[in-house]
Amino acid sequence: MRRSDREITDFGEIIDVLRRADTIRLGLHDEPYPYVVPLSFGFEVAGGKIALYFHGAKEGLKHELIAENPRVCVEADVFRGYAEVEKSVTTEYESVIGFGVCELVGGDVAARGLDLLLTHCGFEGFAYDREVLDVTAVYKVTLERVTGKRRFVAGGK
Repeated sequence: MRRSDREITDFGEIIDVLRRADTIRLGLHDEPYPYVVPLSFGFEVAGGKIALYFHGAKEGLKHELIAENPRVCVEADVFRGYAEVEKSVTTEYESVIGFGVCELVGGDVAARGLDLLLTHCGFEGFAYDREVLDVTAVYKVTLERVTGKRRFVAGGK
């Protein structure tokens, strides 16, 4: 990371950024350009690793690209606003970038992933019809590497 003074090194603080982020952006391999899609998500930490969950259709470009190459990049951020500093304008933010492997999950793992997604989106305990899992693809991304970064104007946090 070029600006190590802005790096978030504490794992708990990285988790805190994820808790406050409302969207992840999933980067997938495609040709001739990468493909990035914003997604609602849920997550958990197990064994010191972050697992992110999202859902989608069982067909389409996202589904095809994951099947072709499950190595992905995930970005989440919390935008805090703009600030003037030293006769310029900057962005105050916190962000997390992770790299991992995405897999289509089913059964209890898919149900847990959907429950975590609903909880993160503000619908903890939402009683959905479990048959929705028959027509919904639930994906799990286990992050192998994760970094965090923040920018606050002097005195902010």
